[in-house]
Amino acid sequence: MDKAGRRADSPAMEWREDGILLAVRRHGETAAILEVFTEGQGRHVGVVPGGASRKMAPILQPGAQLDVTWRARLSEHIGSFRVEPRASRAADVMDDRLALAGLGAVCALLSFCLPERAPYPALYARSLALLDGLGAERWGDAYLGWEMALLSEMGFGLSLETCAVTGATEELIYVSPRTGRAVSRHGAGDWSDRLLPLPPCLAGVPSQTPAELSAALRTTGHFLSEHLAPSLGDRPLPAARQRLVDLIARRAQAASGDSG
Repeated sequence: MDKAGRRADSPAMEWREDGILLAVRRHGETAAILEVFTEGQGRHVGVVPGGASRKMAPILQPGAQLDVTWRARLSEHIGSFRVEPRASRAADVMDDRLALAGLGAVCALLSFCLPERAPYPALYARSLALLDGLGAERWGDAYLGWEMALLSEMGFGLSLETCAVTGATEELIYVSPRTGRAVSRHGAGDWSDRLLPLPPCLAGVPSQTPAELSAALRTTGHFLSEHLAPSLGDRPLPAARQRLVDLIARRAQAASGDSG
């Protein structure tokens, strides 16, 4: 196979990689169109003949890890996928509402954010580790870190090391909703009610309560919806993310009620 992905004995384009299945939609009577995210090819789309069959339904679930081979006559064509299952993550977490909601949010956000056919190897590795750890202790913190990494990869990373106003490194408790930079208690002054919260877990410290994690996700959600989404044509964020955030918020409320 040459550098362009062509076999020496064929003019067709072809590549093979492991990938995360992000989305599936029916195509015609029996086929399906898949979106997969791989380390070397990024988010890639292709048709699976027979992908709408009952036999393929358990395999083609968002979040599944697949061995995919893509082939097309020309590189600009949508092409077709041949798929083999590696791991079916949705089935493994079917009884864990938080993990299942997290899986849906990760796949939906990657499908929403990633340009087609642009590799993001670091984000792929982080997404793979996150999905492989579904349901693990402190998975919510890992998910928050993943959203921060996603914002950074898309060009909207937060800068939380020093206060944007004073340059201080202590008492950083706010984030500017406009610049994504940290603001200290002293630097906020009369503007504190217009700033976003900066819980310690947003800076990589393990969260202490579900309420802290929920507050941090409200902050990352602002930058996803008010900065990243407009750059992609002002489409609304996927509903799957809000379902996850709402579930974490309800757990935070329940924990608050129990402690009261």
